[in-house]
Amino acid sequence: MALPTVHEVDLFRCFCPVFFHIQMLWELVLLGEPLVVMAPSPSESSETVLALVSCISPLKYCSDFRPYFTIHDSEFKEYTTRTQAPPSVILGVTNPFFAKTLQHWPHIIRIGDIKLPGEVPKQVKVKKLKNLKTLDSKPGVYTSYKPYLNKDEEIVKQLQKGVQQKRPTEAQSVILRRYFLELTESFIIPLERYVASLMPLQKCISPWKSPPQLRQFSQDDFMKTLEKAGPQLTSGLKGDWIGLYRHFLKSPNFDGWFRSRQKEMTQKLEALHLEALCNEVRKMCKPFVFIPRLVNSQTPQCSKSKQIIQIEQLK
Repeated sequence: MALPTVHEVDLFRCFCPVFFHIQMLWELVLLGEPLVVMAPSPSESSETVLALVSCISPLKYCSDFRPYFTIHDSEFKEYTTRTQAPPSVILGVTNPFFAKTLQHWPHIIRIGDIKLPGEVPKQVKVKKLKNLKTLDSKPGVYTSYKPYLNKDEEIVKQLQKGVQQKRPTEAQSVILRRYFLELTESFIIPLERYVASLMPLQKCISPWKSPPQLRQFSQDDFMKTLEKAGPQLTSGLKGDWIGLYRHFLKSPNFDGWFRSRQKEMTQKLEALHLEALCNEVRKMCKPFVFIPRLVNSQTPQCSKSKQIIQIEQLK
């Protein structure tokens, strides 16, 4: 079993207090929802925020995230105002003052002291935001968000079994990271497949014309592909995948991912166009290219030591 590298956070240790809701947290991060992590120390808030950002890997989290946000940060007024909706950002905080000033944020994770679990954690229901009023609020997830996908009981049972068998936390984290990876890949593969179809055929690339443009992304056309080539091919999870995709297509994460793919494919088209242009130039120049070749003279008038240059047309 592969162990995490030194720069990876311990996923299971960070998510242990709320691991019954890891799938919902994955959705919130995937969709770029405003999220607050309230923890007792800067290290615990930072580790939890970084764990959240990494759970949608290999998809890049394209919104802002602050592992340790304080009242002295320049965006303090912007993030605590109630006159506008909270931005797409993940905040990690420790100051009890934020329990009141950030109460209007739609999704809040309250983390207690992060410890290695010696026993199976008790399942804690998602709490309503109105219950997060006192400084001694219990750890848990405070939100009114309703997940699009049905809860995956298998991963919860697998992690619970690991705790019962005293499986090392590093091994638990590997299991959890693989679960997130497979879930994200199942979600992103249909998008990758559809975006690849927007690429013009190579036969459409002509040296006599400008490089062809990518076809426009059509949400309706993409949704039609999900019936036969959707995430159900690689994931057994049931639920409203269509609704999840519709929400994702409006998120900063989709915008960042699609811009990156557009850039890659445009560079590929330009490279193919340049290659076609070079090949055409070679064909045009071929009849006019000559190379010299030295051959020994066989005529009696010339000395054996003499050589002449015979010019042959390149065939």
